[in-house]
This record gives sequence, C-alpha cells and structure tokens, in this order.
Amino acid sequence: MNEMQLGAVESRFADIIWEREPVSSAEIVKLAEERLQWKKSTTYTVLKRLCDKGIFENNKGTVTSRVSRADFYAVQSEKFVEQTFDGSLPAFLAAFTARKALTAEELEYLRRMIAEHEEG
Repeated sequence: MNEMQLGAVESRFADIIWEREPVSSAEIVKLAEERLQWKKSTTYTVLKRLCDKGIFENNKGTVTSRVSRADFYAVQSEKFVEQTFDGSLPAFLAAFTARKALTAEELEYLRRMIAEHEEG
C-alpha cells in the first residue's frame, strides 16, 4: 500500500466507489457521469488504473475495494506526517492548530484517543 497515491480527481472517483461498494461497473459509469461529468471510456480507464494499483477489484462487473477508505487515508496521513514533519505528530498538530482552533468536541476526542492508546 506504500506506493498507492491518488490525484484529486482519482480520489473523488474512489470515494464514489467506497460509498457504494459492492457496486456494478455500470452503476459506477452512471455515477461518474453525474458527479464528474465523465464519459464511459474515462470511467473505465480510471477504474482500471485504480484496480492496477491494487485499491479496487473488478470481478465480473462488480467492483469492491481491496483497501478500505479508512486504511487508504490512514496510510496517506502517515506518509504526509512522515515526509512533512519528520514523523512528528506533535509538530503536525502544532502546525495545524496554529491557524485553526480545535473545537471542544475535537479536544475531547483527542483526549480519549490518547487515553485509549496509553491503556494499551
């Protein structure tokens, strides 16, 4: 999964699949036309590319994920923090919160996550 990356448009397309899976390739064509204004050929080209990357699988016209959306974006987030902040989550949070305050709910969620991590 380390080599998997998506451009902005590929990401929007992948989200369509993740929202509906398992989904028929015909339904994907319809959704991509509605949401992305893509032609059938474009949809199948991008779908094949994402299948070749190992993110999705097209088995007899039914598309499913080989990598969940949560797992994919978790890996992308880890790579971003590693490449941009030398792997330092505190440095990332400091940069993030320098321009955007966290809500009370977000702070409580982070506290729970830290407590759960400390517990094991």
